[in-house]
Amino acid sequence: MKRLMFLGDIVGRNARQTVIAKAADLKASQNCDFLVVNCENAAGGFGVTPSICDDLFGAGIDVLTTGNHVWDKSEISPYIEKEPRLLRPVNMAPEFPGVGVTIVAGDDGTRYGVVNVMANLFMAQNDNAFAAMDKVLNTLKLGRDADAIIVDFHGEATSEKVAMGHYLDGRVSLVVGTHTHIPTADLRILTGGTAYQTDAGMCGDYESVIGMDKDVAISRFTKRGSGRLSVAQGEPSLCGLIVDVDTNGLATAVFPFRSGGALPETP
Repeated sequence: MKRLMFLGDIVGRNARQTVIAKAADLKASQNCDFLVVNCENAAGGFGVTPSICDDLFGAGIDVLTTGNHVWDKSEISPYIEKEPRLLRPVNMAPEFPGVGVTIVAGDDGTRYGVVNVMANLFMAQNDNAFAAMDKVLNTLKLGRDADAIIVDFHGEATSEKVAMGHYLDGRVSLVVGTHTHIPTADLRILTGGTAYQTDAGMCGDYESVIGMDKDVAISRFTKRGSGRLSVAQGEPSLCGLIVDVDTNGLATAVFPFRSGGALPETP
């Protein structure tokens, strides 16, 4: 059995520094063999930089995923071209640098496949996510090419995320949604053995509006004011999940993970 941990979107400096400070201890205390984190909002809430990625990898994170904000910092483009552990959605146009799929070998030779894919509903235009996953899984098969496969499905609509979970059930170890920054309560193992959660939530301050200063966000909704959104500065909650994977690559157990900040912590 192998144990995987996934943490949702890092939003801003406080969350980033907390993840960096705690990543190694989290892996050890939770007996996790592999850690994936979405980093697309790690630089001031918008994008990620090469130095931030280096710090996250140095802290013990094995793979970083992203989403629609991946290109917000222009300096990430030459970095992602040379760093296969930093993913951008696989269904973006091929002229974008980087890759959306990677396989990382653990110290014991276990092959961990990670796929980053972007949803289509209410998101920027990209190739169809379902067709893209079929193409990926034609060459990345559970058991043959990887001992575990983790899919970060970055998207807005819960219906599309649930559909993707069922569509990939039995073909991957985990399908987990990112992007909305709110942890959903539907964490479970689907009938075919794939662990699933509609959204892992964020690593960020929940005394906010999805990680941003609540006063500015509210003023924009009420049209009583405007202003540039900025990252909330309170204590972050780290949100994600933990999955136990059998030798066949399918999930045997899945647990929520929440630590610190405004949200109730998991045991």
